Amino acid sequence: MRAFEGEIVFALAGEAGQGIQTIEGLITPLLVRGGYHVFAVKEYMSRVRGGINSTTIRVAEQRRMAFREKIDLLIPLHEGAITHLGTRLSKDTLILGEKSRISNVTFDVPLNKSAKELGNPVLTNIIATGLLAELFGLKEEDCLAYISRQFAKKGKEIVAQNIEAAKKGYELGRNLKGEIVISVKRDKRVTEEIIVNGAQAVSLGAIAGGLNYLCAYPMSPSTAVLTQIAAYAEKASIVVEQVEDEIGVVNMAIGAWYAGARAMVTTSGGGFALMTEGISLAGMIESPLVVHLAQRPGPATGMPTRTEQGDLNLVLFAGHGSFPRVVLAPKDLDEAFYLTRLAFNLADRYQVPVFILTDQYLIDCYYNTPAWTLAEGTIENFIIETGEDYQRFAITSSGISPRGIPGFGKGIVCVDSDEHDESGYITENHDIRVKMVEKRLRKGEVVAENTLPPHFAGNSSYSALVVGWGSTYGVIKEVVERIGREDLAHLHFSWVYPLPRETTSYLKRAKKVIVIEGNATGQLASLLQSFIDYPLQKILKFNGLSFSVEELTEQVVRRL
Repeated sequence: MRAFEGEIVFALAGEAGQGIQTIEGLITPLLVRGGYHVFAVKEYMSRVRGGINSTTIRVAEQRRMAFREKIDLLIPLHEGAITHLGTRLSKDTLILGEKSRISNVTFDVPLNKSAKELGNPVLTNIIATGLLAELFGLKEEDCLAYISRQFAKKGKEIVAQNIEAAKKGYELGRNLKGEIVISVKRDKRVTEEIIVNGAQAVSLGAIAGGLNYLCAYPMSPSTAVLTQIAAYAEKASIVVEQVEDEIGVVNMAIGAWYAGARAMVTTSGGGFALMTEGISLAGMIESPLVVHLAQRPGPATGMPTRTEQGDLNLVLFAGHGSFPRVVLAPKDLDEAFYLTRLAFNLADRYQVPVFILTDQYLIDCYYNTPAWTLAEGTIENFIIETGEDYQRFAITSSGISPRGIPGFGKGIVCVDSDEHDESGYITENHDIRVKMVEKRLRKGEVVAENTLPPHFAGNSSYSALVVGWGSTYGVIKEVVERIGREDLAHLHFSWVYPLPRETTSYLKRAKKVIVIEGNATGQLASLLQSFIDYPLQKILKFNGLSFSVEELTEQVVRRL
């Protein structure tokens, strides 16, 4: 008998097309409805068929937002899964599979054979779902009802097939009772929570922020946001446009803001590279703009389905000339919702591009979290009705000019990519040029005075400070808690640029600063180095995978 107490990490692996993501999409909400804390993350190859993909699901007695390397239980749907995940397996890993197809299995579980007996080999994934549901003690009737709802649109015959497959999975699970015991305490409060992934969080945040026009050219991993918002488009009254290329995408979004819409672009690094001229246009005409950039390893095509934090410098310096911008990097799924919502108000208020940096890891991970709330007055609109003497670029002490749109009022809303005067007309007057540059830069000063503070956790008398940004929050948080030293604290940036005013005081209090990033050069570390007079230490990962709790714990301890 093998017992798992307090926590278990299980993985499913198979070829693309074998339904690994279907299992993840079914079992994770079922576990949450059963009262379990769940964290799930997938890794997959850049191909439609073949190769080996996997999903890792962590079930615990407390909220987890990080990936654990070692696998306790594996269900391989293909013989290549063992080799693919070999470094993550140990002598204690239980492997449930068919001995006739897969070597080294701990328990012979005829998943494929059972699917063939049901008349459809594709049903292997649903059988595996039922097997897992039984091992975790989930009620069979609840599981069957959920599966019925999920497949209802495919017709009664498909529903019936999947119900039979799930029942077979429960039967196989009962055969393992006494052999595998999972003792993870449940929490009734979890049953009232939602389970979402990063793409859903960004999409819902955009809708909550008043999004009414989305344009994009498909590019992994950002495509998940495009398809998610497209699914909501009719109910949420959103125009969704799949444009011919990224140059068209950014210019259409700028045009939509000019006309009074609240527009967003969703892209990845290679697509954003084509948008940089448009970013400069937004800077010159002081147009609001919201850009969601889901990072992946580059340069060029790089690794389309893997993760990295390699595009911070790209958004910091995109576009020629000097103009202000805001860079946000949500640390978790809650912030993916709230910061995306906030991005629209920031863009509208300050009339600047606002970048939301996520990555494949954050976009694709699932976990349970309390339901989000929408406060009244969430959407802030700064459009004014223009008068006959309206000047689109009127010089103000803050640098922020009243923003009108064509057709709302009697004024002319004139904008141009050339340097211009206060009314928007082209000029080559050198004095006006200086005044307009200074006006635009004053907006950046106002933004810098109104940033969100970084997240801090730890004793105020720390001597060592671990620093991260964006999606590394969950793993750093758990690592710092595991190490448990009183002199160790954690500082995390979600508002990355302009850097918050508090940054200096946090860094100068530490005798040692360790910056953790998912890129090869330490892009945030380069920004932070100017704040202190001793070298920062860096822990960097750039192989296309996220940090695991085990490896990061080892690396942080080594540097303390």
